[in-house]
Amino acid sequence: MGKRSRNRQKNQQDRNGKPDGRTRDNAGWGAGYSEIIKENKLFEHYYQEQKIVPEGEFEQFMEAMREPLPATIRITGYKSHAKEILHCLKEKYFKEIQDLEIDGQKFEAPQALSWYPDELAWHTNMSRKILRKSPLLEKFHQFLVSETESGNISRQEAVSMIPPLLLNIESHHKILDMCAAPGSKTAQLIEMLHADMDVPFPEGFVIANDVDNKRCYLLVHQAKRLNSPCIMVVNHDASSIPKLQVDCDGKKDILFYDRILCDVPCSGDGTMRKNIDVWKKWTTSNSLQLHGLQLRIAVRGVEQLAVGGRMVYSTCSLNPIEDEAVIASLLEKSEGALELADASDNLSGLKRMPGMTDWKLMTKGGDWYANWSEVPKNLHTQIRPTMFPPTDPEKLKAMKLERCMRILPHHQNTGGFFVAVLVKKAPMPWNRRFPKIRHRGGEAPPPCDAPPPCDTPPAQEPLPVASASDKPDEEGEAAAEDTPQGPEQAEPARETPAGRAGVCGPPPSKKMKLFGFKEDPFVFLTEDDPVFPPIQAFYDLSPAFPKLNVLTRTHEGKKRNLYMVSKELRNVLLNNSERMKVINTGVKVWSRNNDGEQFGCAFRLAQEGIYTLFPYINARMISISLEDVKVLLTQENPYLSKLGSDAHAQAKKLAMGSIVLKYKPDPENTDTPQCPIELCGWRGKTSIRAFVPRNERFHYLRMVGVEVFRGKQGRRDDRGPEAQPGGDPGATPAEAGGKEESEGDGEAEVDREGEGDLPSDGEADEKNGSAAVETGEVTPS
Repeated sequence: MGKRSRNRQKNQQDRNGKPDGRTRDNAGWGAGYSEIIKENKLFEHYYQEQKIVPEGEFEQFMEAMREPLPATIRITGYKSHAKEILHCLKEKYFKEIQDLEIDGQKFEAPQALSWYPDELAWHTNMSRKILRKSPLLEKFHQFLVSETESGNISRQEAVSMIPPLLLNIESHHKILDMCAAPGSKTAQLIEMLHADMDVPFPEGFVIANDVDNKRCYLLVHQAKRLNSPCIMVVNHDASSIPKLQVDCDGKKDILFYDRILCDVPCSGDGTMRKNIDVWKKWTTSNSLQLHGLQLRIAVRGVEQLAVGGRMVYSTCSLNPIEDEAVIASLLEKSEGALELADASDNLSGLKRMPGMTDWKLMTKGGDWYANWSEVPKNLHTQIRPTMFPPTDPEKLKAMKLERCMRILPHHQNTGGFFVAVLVKKAPMPWNRRFPKIRHRGGEAPPPCDAPPPCDTPPAQEPLPVASASDKPDEEGEAAAEDTPQGPEQAEPARETPAGRAGVCGPPPSKKMKLFGFKEDPFVFLTEDDPVFPPIQAFYDLSPAFPKLNVLTRTHEGKKRNLYMVSKELRNVLLNNSERMKVINTGVKVWSRNNDGEQFGCAFRLAQEGIYTLFPYINARMISISLEDVKVLLTQENPYLSKLGSDAHAQAKKLAMGSIVLKYKPDPENTDTPQCPIELCGWRGKTSIRAFVPRNERFHYLRMVGVEVFRGKQGRRDDRGPEAQPGGDPGATPAEAGGKEESEGDGEAEVDREGEGDLPSDGEADEKNGSAAVETGEVTPS
């Protein structure tokens, strides 16, 4: 999707320079699009002919497509305080707005999605216009914006939540997200990997890829909210993403993924309820141009899937040319290596339609074709045999295409979506001969004794390939489909059924071209690096602390920030620096604070990495009570005497410098938060201070029963304790008198508008210079 125009309001003026009356408020959910008529006769004719909707339901289907899409939110499931957020939503905000009336219309309270586990996803029909008419709803909106920025809530379309749930992820799985931006599904994958919060470093990891360099930074922004050491963002063309190597007891092995999410670029006609410009842009040629790309991406995915692994293919298109046709072609080329999994028992409560076994194709000129033999030769560059259903009835029956699922908007008030779950039973036909891995020395080592990520034998190491856009040219796509794509082979290419189809042959060797921003290097520290002894002594790190997993982003000069990744991601990074373009990885755990040297350590703890570091820290820790949490988060620089007697006594024993403030829940008192809280702080000469980012600070305040709410935008009269003179509540030690340097970490400023994954009003507030809960009153709940 392209950017929203920053000059939209200017464009909404008539030739005399006067506004035409279309504002965000009076346009409701479709700001700027009120001139678009939600009618497309070709769309209706096409889908009536394809019979994707049950008989007698087509009018309901079209009516639902014209209705605004309900807003849906998802609570981050892996954090221990997900239950606290859910309790806060249900017992406070939802109850307050349950019987609310606006302009004589009763407002419907949010409803939990019946098929999403543990009531962690909710939908509501509120619009911006309604939000701004009620103070109660304004509080609710500010809560959503603040918690979204903290990573505790994600705004995500309901059907978009389905693919990660069907992957059945476990903490040891190695996961590839092939077309990941803007990152809402990636966030789900990370959450599932961290289902057990007591494990700081899960064995598995997520590699999130996107072809668009700029959208990769949006992806970084989404992933960094979850503060995981197990995520890596890379920038490649998904249809030719390189195979990676890993070290296995000193020997090289190919990395195969246990789970792959293949959410491919598509025509997006299932998103008409939110992207209403699709109404006037939709044509039948969109699917014809994208089919080849979608198939190539899917082929590349199953090549890198481990035997026994699972890949979910999904689109936000209802078109069988982009859906069942891709799956049928993939199954046919696999020669039994792949099978469609039966997911009918998954996600109880989700209404779905079975996959289609019969469909036909329509050209831009309006001609229909039911099979390849009918297509005239002059259209063979635009229409491919893989776009049609198999002609052999036995082969078609064996594919079990009915196991695919299509989500229709009128069944559960959602967008349109298609999902298929594939399981790999054996290596792909063209991968059954496995050449040895090439090495610079020219000699290949014997196979690794230890088992590979799966029981699939290793294939040949690929050469880096050039990135290409996932958005095809209108004329170039059909020709590109004939370009051989697929596994690399050491021996001369031999003709196989896959090769004869013209899709899955070996690609030409190309040098990897890098586009976009030049990233700082990823430099791992050695165990004897001089930076460790003072850190080890100051924080009394456990001997089990994995020093080798610590990295920085510079080869020269002082190390400014220290990051950590999991052991498995370290393995991937060290063995593939020339194969892939890494945008970002790891979580920041320490930041340099030069004034800290006089207290024994030049590095202070970073809040984003505290949950990763905490299990290894044995010193510089203060146990605090609920009241202490309130004091530390509502007062800028409180004296030590403001703490309770226990915390005060502990603080007096500590020298100046970085500290951990730990709240432990009391299971006997269920009225208090039942989740642990770890805060980074600074013990000064006579005072103590919490160094927590603003939105995360507000999150913890809500958890302990303090509500933070700003007045009308632009007013700064009723300033709360968090806005007292003396500094920003989210300030760093550098702002408190220390000197902290920063460095690029792969999160460049990007335009996030139009992606639909963060509350757009919150974005507008940020761009206007006043974050969603920057000022206001702090009152007991």
